[in-house]
Parts: sequence; structure tokens; C-alpha cells
Amino acid sequence: MDTRADQTLVIVGGGPAGLAAAEVLAEAGHAVTVLDRMPSVGRKLLIAGRGGLNLTHSEPLPAFLARYHPPGSLGQAIGTFPPDSLRAWCEGLGEPTFVGSSGRVFPKSFKASPLLRAWLARLGRLGVTIRTRHRLVGLLDGGLAFEAPEGPLTLRPRAALLALGGASWPRLGSDGAWVPLLEGLGVPVSELRPANAGFSVAWSKLFRERFAGEPLKRVALRAEGETVRGEAVITAEGIEGGAVYALSRVLREAIRARGEARLVLDLRPDLTEVALAARLGAGRPGQSTATRLRKAAGLAPVAAGLLREAAGPALPAAAPDLAALIKAAPCGSPRCGRSSRRSRRPAASRPPPSIRASCCEPGPACSWPARCSTGRLRPAATSCRAPSRAGGRRRPGCSTGCGRREPHNRAQKPTMPAASDGQAALAVPPAIGVKTGLPPFRQ
Repeated sequence: MDTRADQTLVIVGGGPAGLAAAEVLAEAGHAVTVLDRMPSVGRKLLIAGRGGLNLTHSEPLPAFLARYHPPGSLGQAIGTFPPDSLRAWCEGLGEPTFVGSSGRVFPKSFKASPLLRAWLARLGRLGVTIRTRHRLVGLLDGGLAFEAPEGPLTLRPRAALLALGGASWPRLGSDGAWVPLLEGLGVPVSELRPANAGFSVAWSKLFRERFAGEPLKRVALRAEGETVRGEAVITAEGIEGGAVYALSRVLREAIRARGEARLVLDLRPDLTEVALAARLGAGRPGQSTATRLRKAAGLAPVAAGLLREAAGPALPAAAPDLAALIKAAPCGSPRCGRSSRRSRRPAASRPPPSIRASCCEPGPACSWPARCSTGRLRPAATSCRAPSRAGGRRRPGCSTGCGRREPHNRAQKPTMPAASDGQAALAVPPAIGVKTGLPPFRQ
């Protein structure tokens, strides 16, 4: 076994947090070594770049801080390095940013790789050493034990900083394996909990095959008395997106408190229920329900399909009842268990859909993190369907072909840094049971 002792500061973990710590310490004149178990550093940052790399948000600082819980927990840290400082830091690396229509901040390149390359080059100029394929396996008295390519290695640095991430995506390094190491030393570790989580919904086969990857634009989601306006994306496994992520904390806490929660979609938040009913009732006699939804209500096919998932194929004929459903469509219902419109079981025999939290990072492209039999996440990419306006090619990042510059059909995270990550069982109405058997999470 190789044992080394020196005056170097060691950072374990090569994600954004570890690299940022290395930059600050190196600029202060310290010799810094970063060790990571993966073959390369910054992997989760690169995956986030596939969705355009939402760096932060342009909203006023008080509103920005209100996104983090418990309230005030990150006030001092973010106040020291606010979103404007992050944008200036990116500019210093040669990656200018811009504010999208949603208020989110993106690099103009919409990519993470140029930013990461410039960052690593800066760290190299500062003298930071990066060693990959070094897995932390033990915390000794004054030392760190690693499994390295050359064999077992023990380091006894002047000081060590652990930036090990959570347990959200083992393939990218976040496996939570550090938790028992710290607990074995008597260090109290808070429970990891899901944050920025999407949900799995047992869609019908027809809905899943037709609308997976389609965005729900300009909608409002309600749960536990909180309402968030934004966008979401239907996936083969369920629903995700910025508006969904923003509600994941209250849904998670509701599940912990009473075993279930209720998630409701307002598909026309810009209209009151009375105004919407007037529009629906003003159509010509004999119009089909599909035509009324498209012309009078202005719903996209995916939104109309979502109504049928919630209420069945026979939607209410009366304008007030149909308007009420559009304004409060439950995400998931016992009727979603049917396999097709032609072959339906009686409502009493259909299984209720299950909704559970997924990892806080979506998979590549318009993907949903699928699970293997062990409950661990593995990426399951789906491709965008529609051609772009400029030709017959499929445009990565846009399933609608609208050509918008800001990525909008992929799941967007709220402003970084995330409060926590992981996965856990969640449930959504009307009669959803909590799924068990997923690995535990800590925060």
C-alpha cells in the first residue's frame, strides 16, 4: 500500500462544488489536488448541458432565496456569490450568458463542454492537480484511503474537503457511498431526500406512445396549496419539467406526512373558468369535443389527451363542466390504467396509476431516468419527433419544431445549486399508494 503525507489540500469529488472549491483555494495560494472516482470530472455538468445548461435565474434575490428550504439556509452563501457573480464568472471564462424568456440564465452556446474546458484550463494554470479513477473507500485517523489505478493508496494531506454529491445518479458518480463512511466515524448525516424530482405516471399505452416527449406549455400546477406556472414535459414514464420540479418538495413532504398528495394541472391559467366556459359554449352546434378543445379552448393535442387520461374518453359535454376539468385536471387517475380506447376494463377493475419521485437530473435529450430491477437509475433517451421549420431534419432539443432559442421541451431545473438530490417514493391522487422497495436517501 502506498502512503503519502504532504502539505497539499485534497478535495474529494470533481463535480462543480469540488472544482469551485479548488479554484478558490488555488487562487489563495494553496497547493490543491482533486480526486474523483470517475474517469473524468464534471460529468453531471456535461449532462446538464444537454438541456441547455440552466445556470441560474434572473429574478430578484429575495425571490431567488425563497426557492431554497429551510428558509434562510443558503442566504449567506448565495449573498456572497449571487447570480450576477455567477454570470460574471462565466464571462471571465469566455462563455457569455443571456436571460431566456422564462427568466432562466443560459450560456449563449447552450453547451456545458466549452465552459468546462475553459474552467479546467484555468485550474491547470493555477496549479491544481486532478486525479481520476480514485475511489474513496475509507476515512482513517488523519488519512484518506483510496482505490487507485496503481493499487490501494493512503493520503495524509494537511486538510481534506469532501464534495461527494448526493445519491441521484450513480452512473455519473452520485451514489451516496460516502454516507456509511461518515456514519461509521460517528458523524451525523441528515437523510437524503428527493429534490427537483419528476414523477412516474402509469399512462395508458395509447397516451404514452402518442405524447411521450411532448411539452405542456403555459400551464399551472397546484399541490398542497402552492401553485407554479411554467412548462412541463410528458415522458414515457410520467411527467417532469421546471414547474413539476418546483413542487417536488411540497409533494415529498405531503407523502411523508400522510402517504399521498394531489397534483392538479390548470391547462389554461390565463383564463378564468367563467371565461373559458363562455368560449366553449359559443361554438357552433354539432362541433365535436376535439374541435371545441382545439378551437375554443386553444388546447394542444397533448393537453386534450391529458384530459381523457383524467376523465376517460367521454369528456363532459356541458361547457361549465368541461371548463372546470380544464382548469383542474388531475395528473393521473384510476382511468389511466386502460390500455386503449377499444379495449377498456371497467373502472372498478383498473389499477390506480402510481407516481413516484425520480432523480433530480433528467437523462440525455428528452429522456426520463428509467430504473433497472435494483431501483438504480439508468438513462433512457427518447428522440424529438417533429422536424424543424428550416427543413426535414429533427432538431435536437425541440419536439415542437417551433425553433425557439431557449430549450423548452426538456426538463429544466430550477436555479442551482440544488438543495438536495436523491429519489424516494411519492404518490399522487386520486387513490395512489406509496411505492416501496426503492433505496433509502439522505440529505
